[in-house]
Amino acid sequence: MPWKECRTMDERIRFVARRIEGERMSDLCAEFGISRKTGHKIWKRYQHFGIEALENRTRRPYRFANQIPLLLEKYIVKAKKDRPSWGAPKIRELVTQASQH
Repeated sequence: MPWKECRTMDERIRFVARRIEGERMSDLCAEFGISRKTGHKIWKRYQHFGIEALENRTRRPYRFANQIPLLLEKYIVKAKKDRPSWGAPKIRELVTQASQH
């Protein structure tokens, strides 16, 4: 017997539709093989944002805490290319001197 192919979005829609019909959350979660926490997350997303919220979301962060400005990054890369024998301490000194002027 071949495997059944199912999309996550289709399963979430089925889950929400059955929840709308009044089925209990714990029964649905057990049948779909998800935790109740995940079931409530799906249900709340649907209630707040509609059917589009059931799509998979990106896990990529929308900001990076330690990211330096692009201009500074380019300056450091250029300095390293110009002086390949220099290490981080010398390049840091070069960058701090340049930023003071």
